[in-house]
Amino acid sequence: MWTAGVSPACNCVGLRDAGGPYWRMTSDLYARLANRLGPKGYITDAADLAPYLKEWRDKFAGSTPFLAMPASTEETADIVRLCGEAGVAITPQGGNTGLVGGQIPYGEVLVSLKRMNRIRSLDAANDSVVAEAGVVLTNVQQAAADSDRLFPLSLASEGSATIGGLISTNAGGVHVLRYGMMRDLVLGLEVVLADGRALGGLKALRKDNTGYDLKQLFIGAEGTLGIVTAASLKLFPRPRAHLVALASVADAAHALDLLHRLKAATGAVAAFEIMNRLSVDLVVKNVADRRDPMPGAPMIALVEFEGASGIGFRDAIEHAFTGAAEARVCETVLIAENASQARDFWRIREDISAGHKLEGAQVNHDISVPVSQTPAFLDRANAAMERACPHARIVAFGHMGDGNFHYTVIQPEGMPAERFPGATVTQTVYEVATQLGGSISAEHGIGVARKDDLIRYKDAESIALMRVVKRALDPNNVMNPRALI
Repeated sequence: MWTAGVSPACNCVGLRDAGGPYWRMTSDLYARLANRLGPKGYITDAADLAPYLKEWRDKFAGSTPFLAMPASTEETADIVRLCGEAGVAITPQGGNTGLVGGQIPYGEVLVSLKRMNRIRSLDAANDSVVAEAGVVLTNVQQAAADSDRLFPLSLASEGSATIGGLISTNAGGVHVLRYGMMRDLVLGLEVVLADGRALGGLKALRKDNTGYDLKQLFIGAEGTLGIVTAASLKLFPRPRAHLVALASVADAAHALDLLHRLKAATGAVAAFEIMNRLSVDLVVKNVADRRDPMPGAPMIALVEFEGASGIGFRDAIEHAFTGAAEARVCETVLIAENASQARDFWRIREDISAGHKLEGAQVNHDISVPVSQTPAFLDRANAAMERACPHARIVAFGHMGDGNFHYTVIQPEGMPAERFPGATVTQTVYEVATQLGGSISAEHGIGVARKDDLIRYKDAESIALMRVVKRALDPNNVMNPRALI
């Protein structure tokens, strides 16, 4: 017997009358889906479904009666068409690495494209690759490297995040400063629309002025307008020289000065990350085999450089750091001497989330402001936190080079978790960011976690237009109906 989870958060799917006509309709649907997909293409067993129904930080957990795993665009289209005809909603899921709950179903049919995991083609002369939505990011990176090319998107979850999910959330990562967001790396998309039609747009063109750039609608749409099944992606020449360095700075204003000095002096800055003191302390405290590379530094900047040639590469970087140190912009500088040491530097940055996860009640924020306003954001947000929750512990880190901070506020030591004013803290952080011309979501998306905040902080005209687009492409609200808008 088919069963379906019931959740008050979902108004589209759920068996309210297990013996009535709706049960018979959905039971027939699941049988038809199973027949179309074959035995390897679906899961209904509760134990096998479990890994797909929980977000990795345990903040979201859901339910589904049926997990569909299509192996082709045609199968995906048939799944969407059948669900649409039955009035049953769909939640698409990539690698389940999202942080705002949009990939977790609450009774909807769950669609995972993990079986669509082929690199369809790679054209090194055109610097492009066509990858299916279920391809894991590291596999695209490796395919590019095998052809002496670079796919520059890089983030902590790259070993499990998939291309479809990264496109649907417009992922950022550590190299946005040099290469842009996922939106900037997409040349074309193949998408299954809400009525089951397939939009074939996998051209690998840099220029195509033939009307609306339709692919942009689906990048960052979080699966609410259709399901991305494949993408044509940009590749780049593979850098011949790399260098990773750490620099101690007094505060964010000095870090911003250092960023601009290094960009101007080298033209080679690929990533510029900052970590405040507490973020590093908690990594050392809570993550095994991690040590503090700069004990006592108020703030650490992690800088990655890329160059087309090794000739004079390190000399130029060392000269730039020397000038910055002489100007008292930075203090101690450590330059990685080999790949292993560079990896150790990056591990400190990548383990920050794991480092503060164990520290009790906390609220996480993914905000962006103009790069010029990054010091003002930290100063104002820190002061506002002291007023809203005195002695709160603040972990501030992230991609200063593109204006994106991951700003986590943790309960004060000794405060009971139930007294931590998380909702007030979040609204305060968002108000500071928006007052500086910023955004409440830089790279993680809206999902279900930030829907109310989106309405509160985004202008009404934009919200109205987003809803027009949603109704036009998904009039029956089949695609990820709880996410985004």
